[in-house]
This record gives sequence, structure tokens and C-alpha cells, in this order.
Amino acid sequence: MSTWHVSERLAAQYAYGAAAGPDAWSLEKHVESCGTCAARVSAAVRRGAAGPALDALRATVLAEATAAAAPGRVGRMASVLWFAGPALRGAWLVAVVLVAAGALALGYGAGSASARPLLLALAPVLPLAGVGLSYGRHSDPLHEIAAATPSGGLRLLLTRTAAVLAVSLPLLTAAGALLPPATGVPGVPGAAAWLLPGLALTLAALALGSFVGCRAAASVLACGWLGVVVAPALAMVPPDLGEQLAAYVCGPAVQGAWAAAAVLCAGLLALRRSSFDHLERL
Repeated sequence: MSTWHVSERLAAQYAYGAAAGPDAWSLEKHVESCGTCAARVSAAVRRGAAGPALDALRATVLAEATAAAAPGRVGRMASVLWFAGPALRGAWLVAVVLVAAGALALGYGAGSASARPLLLALAPVLPLAGVGLSYGRHSDPLHEIAAATPSGGLRLLLTRTAAVLAVSLPLLTAAGALLPPATGVPGVPGAAAWLLPGLALTLAALALGSFVGCRAAASVLACGWLGVVVAPALAMVPPDLGEQLAAYVCGPAVQGAWAAAAVLCAGLLALRRSSFDHLERL
């Protein structure tokens, strides 16, 4: 085993950004497994120019964490929402609720037979928006800190994706089930017909996100679904809307294809899992 350790001089150079590239890389790799050297480098950084900024950041994070962990239901809920991701704290959650409520209002208030097909056409892209907004520096001010933790990277992304699905799947499916029968609109899919397409698109966004980032991947797939499925379906309102949508989500062959796509995307995501530790554009 190597007996090399970080010297005080190298730690000071690293803290001031003056260490040579190879020395800095060796130091960063070494402190992953050497607690003594990690403490030496940490102390040097705190003594350097970045010390006051790091102290201020640490105080802010601790204050936020203390407030989120405060006793009572509100404190626990705030902590859960913070860990679950920005999507559950922002406009996406409101949008999902509004889509579900709007479909119910259209179905019962306006008596529209197209309410369920329209909801099923939009439902698969709503989780994509949540995934795109739940992870990355564009939406999370603490993204760099969270991504650097042992639970960051793909693990944190999957946790937040699960939170998005846990909200959107039951809410949108329940709204579809509560809508009145689509009389006069032939071939309307069932309320749960969108689940496999929605899951496959979500996994595809994660897999593609390992190359281009989650926001870009979710945007590309959402635009593709809207252009290929929703836009032609809207052109058929109301007579053939259900049949147009059913071609993409109904039947054993179609559902089997979506299931196979979900499995393939999950496999690609597993192969690309380490990319989320280094992809800065997420």
C-alpha cells in the first residue's frame, strides 16, 4: 500500500488554487480514502480566501435544515418536499392539479365527451415536465452540493423521479376514472391506458438525460409526443379523438411495445448510471 500523504504545503497550494494539475488530481483521489489528509486539506481551505464564503454557506444550509426538521407536521412536510425535489415545490405540481381539475370541470361542467381522451393525451408528458424540473442546477440552487453527496447523482434523480410519479400517476389516473363515460366518442382508452406510455417516456428521459441532461431530454420527448400524438388527435376533435389516441396506447401489441421500451430504457439507464456523477449539464 502507498504511504504517500498530502503535505501541508500541497494542501495550502490546493486551497489557493495554485497546485499543479496532476498534484491536484492525486490529492483529490487520495482524500477519498484518507481521513487524515482530508481533514488537513479541509483545514487549509477554511484558512484560505474561500473560508468565509464556505462558513456562510454552511451556516445557511444548517439553518435551512434546522427549520425543515422543526417539530410538527409543517416541518416534516417541508423536509419531505425539499428532498423530493424542486418539481414538488413549484409550478409543476400546480399544473398537474389544474390539468386534473380542468378535465373534471370539462367533463361534468361542460358535459364534454372529449374530456377523458384529452386528459389521456396530455397525461404522459406531465411526468416528463416534473423530471425535467426536479434535478439540475437550472432548478435547484443547492444542486452542486446535493450532487456531491454520496446520495447524489442517479440515486437522488431516481428518488425525485419516484416522487414525481407518486404524485402524477395516481392523481391523473383517478381523474380519468372519475370522468363520465365518453359517449359519442368511439374507441376511448381506459383511464389507466396511459401508464405504460408515461412510464416508458419517463425512463427514456432519464436514459437520454445521461447524455444531454434531464431538462433537454424531457423537452425533446415531450415535444415529440405532442407533435406525433397530441396534435393529430386534436385535429380529430371530437368524432375520432378516441380512435386516434387508442392507436398509440391501446391493445396488447401497443402496450407490449411500451413495456419493452420501458425495459430497454431502464437497461440503458443502468449502463449509464455513472454518467450522472460527472455530467455538469444536468
